[in-house]
Amino acid sequence: MIIQPNAKINIGLNITEKRNDGFHNLESVFYPVYNLTDKILITESKNFNLVNNGIDLKIKKEQNLIYKAFKAIKNNYNIPNIKIDLQKNIPIGAGLGGGSADASFVLKFLNKYFNLKITNSDLEIIASDICSDCPFFINNAPTFVYEKGNKFNKINLNLSKYFLVIIKPDIFISTAEAYSKIKPKEPDYDLISSIEKPIEQWKDFISNDFEKHIFKKYKILAEIKQYLYLQGAIFAAMSGSGSSIFGIFNKKIIIKDYNNLYIWSNFM
Repeated sequence: MIIQPNAKINIGLNITEKRNDGFHNLESVFYPVYNLTDKILITESKNFNLVNNGIDLKIKKEQNLIYKAFKAIKNNYNIPNIKIDLQKNIPIGAGLGGGSADASFVLKFLNKYFNLKITNSDLEIIASDICSDCPFFINNAPTFVYEKGNKFNKINLNLSKYFLVIIKPDIFISTAEAYSKIKPKEPDYDLISSIEKPIEQWKDFISNDFEKHIFKKYKILAEIKQYLYLQGAIFAAMSGSGSSIFGIFNKKIIIKDYNNLYIWSNFM
C-alpha cells in the first residue's frame, strides 16, 4: 500500500502568550499543500523496519515520528509488524509539517488497514502525543489552530485556483531557536477576520511573528520574501518557524532558479 502525506503552510502565525507550562499559546491558519508529498510504501513484515530513501533526516530511527506513530498503535492494539519505505521529498526544517504529516498518515493507514475503528477524534488525541502539528493532518483541511497549536477550528478557505511557490534555503531553524527571542503579544488584527478578506489585502493584516527576529539573523529569508513580491506574489510569508518562504500568485509563473535553492511550485 502506498500513501502520500502532504505538506502544509502557515498563513499567519501569532505568538500570543507564554504559558505557565513553558510552552506558548499561538494562533495560525494551516493550509494543506496537497501536491507536495512524501511517498510511503507499507508492507506487512515479520519485524518492524523503517527505511528512508529520500532526504537524509539525520536522526535515529527511534526519533522518526513515523516510528513513534507505529509504536503508539502497536502498543495499544494487536497489529502485525510492518515495513515502511519512506521516500522523503518534503524539505525538513522548513515549517512545512512533513514529519508530522508522515506520522499522521501512518496512523490513519494503520487504523483503516487493520480495521481498528478508531475515531478521528481519538486519532487526533494519539497524534497530539507525537507532535503538536500531527493532529491537523488527521482531517487535513484548512484549519484555524490555537492554544499550543493543538486546538482546531475548521475554516472555509479554498485557494485551489491560486499558484504556490515555495523557496527553501539550506537553513535549519530549530524550535528552540525560533522561540528564543519571541515576545508574545496580542495580534494587531484578528486572524480569522483577516483571512476572510481578499488575498490582495492579506499582507496588510496577516504576519508571522517569527519573521522579525529570524529575518535579522538570516537575511536571505527576507530577500526571498521580497523577491517573491517582485515576481508578482499577492501574498508572501515564512511558513511556521521557517526556513521556507512561500508566495501565492494569481497565475502560474516560472522561477527557474533562485541562487540554486530548493524551489517547488504548483497550483494549490
